[in-house]
Amino acid sequence: MEIITYVREGAISHQDNLGNKGRTEAGDVQVMSAGTGITHSEYNLEKVDTRIFQIWIVPERVGQAPSWGTRPFPKGERGEGFVTLASGREGDEHSLQIRADARLVAATLQAGETAEYRFEAGRRGYLVPAKGQVEINGLRAEARDGVAIEDEPVLRVTAVQDSEIVLVDVA
Repeated sequence: MEIITYVREGAISHQDNLGNKGRTEAGDVQVMSAGTGITHSEYNLEKVDTRIFQIWIVPERVGQAPSWGTRPFPKGERGEGFVTLASGREGDEHSLQIRADARLVAATLQAGETAEYRFEAGRRGYLVPAKGQVEINGLRAEARDGVAIEDEPVLRVTAVQDSEIVLVDVA
C-alpha cells in the first residue's frame, strides 16, 4: 500500500525497521510505501490531541522496496489554490512520491475565496473539507464530509467559512 498521512492537528512520531525516525506536524505530510514489508509504529508524543487523515492507495507496482518520507509544506504555499502534497503523476516530482497514478492536493481558503482543480478525462476524485465549510460546484460540504467526484472536468471550491480542503485525484 501507499499510505499518505496528512496531519491536521498536533503531530505524529514515526519509527520503522529501516531506521527511519521522524515527527510530522500539523499541515505536513508523510508517505510510506509498504512495499515488500515494513514494521513501523506511529504514535502521539504530544501533550495535545492529534488528528490525521490517512489515505491508503493500491500501488501500481508490487515487490518494490519499502520507503518512508516526510515533508513540511510552508504555509506560504497555501492560499494559492491547490498545492500538490504527494503524487505518482508525471510532472509532480517536487512533491512526496508515491507508486500510484494518484495525486493528493490541499488548499487553505479564507471565507469567500475560490480555488479550481481540473481533472483530466477519465479521472475521479474524493474531496474532504478538513475544517470549515465549502461549496463544490454548487454542493455544500461541512468539515469531515466526504464528496465523491466523477465526470466533473473542473471543480470550483468556494469557502463559505475559513476552510482547509484535501483532495485525492485517481484514475
